[in-house]
Amino acid sequence: MTSLASARAPRKDAATNRQALVDAAVVALDRDPDASLETIATAAGLSRRAVYGHFATRDDLVREVLQRGARRIVEALAGITHEDSRIHVALIGARLWAEVEQVRVMARVAVRGPLAREVGVELAPLRAELQRVVERGIAAGELRGDIPAATLARLVEGGALAVLDEATRSDIGRAEGHSLVILTSLALCGLDWRAAGDLIAATPELREVTPRSAEAAS
Repeated sequence: MTSLASARAPRKDAATNRQALVDAAVVALDRDPDASLETIATAAGLSRRAVYGHFATRDDLVREVLQRGARRIVEALAGITHEDSRIHVALIGARLWAEVEQVRVMARVAVRGPLAREVGVELAPLRAELQRVVERGIAAGELRGDIPAATLARLVEGGALAVLDEATRSDIGRAEGHSLVILTSLALCGLDWRAAGDLIAATPELREVTPRSAEAAS
């Protein structure tokens, strides 16, 4: 029984190689979304033949990269909460930006590209949480009530994606992107720019957010 279980478990070196491929793909595809399997394999220190031992096609590798990234984002945003729905929405946007700003091109491909539907399945818990926060905020009179909650939640998500698009085009810095995603989210929720600025100034939690991976390493 023990030998059978051992045979079924992936060998340590195989698991290491698979992770190396995924890590190399994240970097290569963020630099060039059309990066070839050869480029990715070389960056991982492996042959193209070795790639096929893990992924039958390039699309399979890209799919794994994007789905893993989406799951990582959902995990990073788990537990974020605030009694003020305005701040809660802003915190979601800030954490999202912190997690994707170093892989902007790949993040944009994930939500705009041909695998967006599959990535969307992984992001469903985050989208559901955002809608719950918006519903609570509307009920409390903290967020605008002239737009249905489901629509407003999608608009807030769209605003964050618009910031990602602009950041990719203009190569804006991390701090500027952080500020933009918060201001955009609050504007869509019904705050004017002065009220948004006052809220940010009065809320220490809205200072620049560190990616969860960096927090874990420190």
